[in-house]
Amino acid sequence: MTNSVFVKADENGSVIRVSANNPEFGWIIFAQETPSFNNGWLKLTTRSVRQMGKVSDLERLGYHADQKLPGQIVVTESTTPFNENEPERDLKIAGTTGVVCTVNGEPIYRQVEYTRDMNRIDVLIDHDNGDEIRTAWAAQQAGNKNVVPSTSTVEELADAFDL
Repeated sequence: MTNSVFVKADENGSVIRVSANNPEFGWIIFAQETPSFNNGWLKLTTRSVRQMGKVSDLERLGYHADQKLPGQIVVTESTTPFNENEPERDLKIAGTTGVVCTVNGEPIYRQVEYTRDMNRIDVLIDHDNGDEIRTAWAAQQAGNKNVVPSTSTVEELADAFDL
């Protein structure tokens, strides 16, 4: 159901993932399908977040796969790092391009968290380096004939699909 948070299991049905570096710690994945409304269009997206903790504490919660939880997953963006010691940890990256989203030349930082506080709202910052992101995306797709460029003439489309 939209707007509900659920516990997600891995491919083996386990809800607790144990750290390979330190088996005392692990995490559980929470997911939520959320609607967004933009320019008259509805888009459903799935948000997910890793809830980390001690394995013993996570086990005590007794969560099971697809269990519905109270609360929501909230996104908070900022131009101030959330972690001063490791600011790169929370950089907002544009998809698989590797490009950091920026506003006025400043990087945008992004955190996603599960909360039971239903009064919390997303705090989002629109990036202004779209041209850089489109250029990086186009470079990634250069060899992929199934991707249609956003500005295409009929001739370019025919060439792209070998018509």
